[in-house]
Amino acid sequence: MKTGTGALKPVYILAIETSCDETSVAVVKDGCEVLSNIISSQIETHRAFGGVVPEVASRKHVEVITLVIEEAMNAAAISPQNLTAVAVTQGPGLVGALLVGVVAAKSLALAWGKPLIGTHHIAGHIYANRLVKELQYPNMTLVVSGGHTELVLMEREGEFKIIGRTRDDAVGEAYDKVARALGFPYPGGPHVDRLAREAEVAFPLPRVWLEPGSYDFSLSGLKSAVLNAVNQSKMKGLEPDVAGIARGFQESVVEVLVEKAVRAVREFSAGQLLLCGGVAANKGLREALTLRCAAEGIELIIPPPVYCTDNAAMIGAAAYVKWKHEGGIPLDMVADPGFSLEKWSVSAY
Repeated sequence: MKTGTGALKPVYILAIETSCDETSVAVVKDGCEVLSNIISSQIETHRAFGGVVPEVASRKHVEVITLVIEEAMNAAAISPQNLTAVAVTQGPGLVGALLVGVVAAKSLALAWGKPLIGTHHIAGHIYANRLVKELQYPNMTLVVSGGHTELVLMEREGEFKIIGRTRDDAVGEAYDKVARALGFPYPGGPHVDRLAREAEVAFPLPRVWLEPGSYDFSLSGLKSAVLNAVNQSKMKGLEPDVAGIARGFQESVVEVLVEKAVRAVREFSAGQLLLCGGVAANKGLREALTLRCAAEGIELIIPPPVYCTDNAAMIGAAAYVKWKHEGGIPLDMVADPGFSLEKWSVSAY
């Protein structure tokens, strides 16, 4: 360890997550034991606007951040002096929202005399899987969220290599846009998932594979195909087959995600496949990936839904890895809405 704390001494990290529209604070022990994980959601606020409004999100974070910190500390039954470090999402995310968490974390670190750990939001999503089971290396992660769709290889602990990413819309973004076209409110993903599983027949929609061997994703064409299907029905004076379109869209998305993830596991000899991000809560994707991995003999790890959506426990899990290998960082750290996952990799090797 570069921390000098001793390998056997428990590490207690207070973690703060404010990258988008959830204000969350958690206390995590040794990167895998969640002592508290408090989440204040803004979904009802943003539903009126049909999506997240950055300025509104930032103001809501300011309103509740101190209350959520206090609740997390009380729920964990821990005092500031027993904390090892304070971690916070440094990026990526909405810059105003990130700033609220960063300022709060810096203030606590300075007031309590604790090291600060700037943490990557996607690294947090990936290490949410360690809250479920110990990770083996190399492993492969399928990241599916509102802003990210990526395949990430970890050959060693805390070392990230992106082998595939979306070229346009992220999966969660595409779900919300399709849901809006089908007449559902924000957030639309759960509505599409529910309808897809209820529909008897899927409306035929294309699969976007891109170039042979590519691990990248593209969802803008599929989204356009959905919009065309809806508009053509309306032009004919017919009601769109909303359930059938939802099922066709979900089956198209899931088939490509599952196929590319399984192929990546094989090519890179990964010992585990991890699923993470807000869309990891999608039942259709979870079921399809579980069945395929069972048939292929691949060990699959999927966090429970509470650790799929944005939360601070995942930030604490990732921050523990950074702490083990590098310790804290200077208090002049700044929020970075375009923070690179690969550059955040630990430098211990």
